[in-house]
Amino acid sequence: MIIASPFLRRALFADTIFSGVGAVGMALDAGLLAPLLNLPEGLIRETGLILIAYTLLVGWLAMRPTVQRGLVMAVIAINAAWTVASIALLFSGAVSPNLLGEIAVLAQAIATGVLAELQYIGLRRSAGMVAA
Repeated sequence: MIIASPFLRRALFADTIFSGVGAVGMALDAGLLAPLLNLPEGLIRETGLILIAYTLLVGWLAMRPTVQRGLVMAVIAINAAWTVASIALLFSGAVSPNLLGEIAVLAQAIATGVLAELQYIGLRRSAGMVAA
């Protein structure tokens, strides 16, 4: 266990807000978003549902004064993988989003990548602090 630096806790909290808003929006409004973005409704809804569980984990971590380094590394890895997978989705041909859909997918990929980097910086700032 390490003592989470204030920077790490803020980065995790930002991720909680970003993911939580996305989760609720995608899970509840997939039918509205699908034609607007020209993305499959099922993909949007399932992504939102997955994000609900992720948001709970990250929110729990953000509120803890001490965290397991491995859990934080898992969150960083998930964010990095999400960024890569989002960009790969656009190049895969599996979906054909319109311009707004492409912008939405790229914007969330960039935001997720930035969050991963901020969490990594926060973890490094926490590394020297070991909980007793």
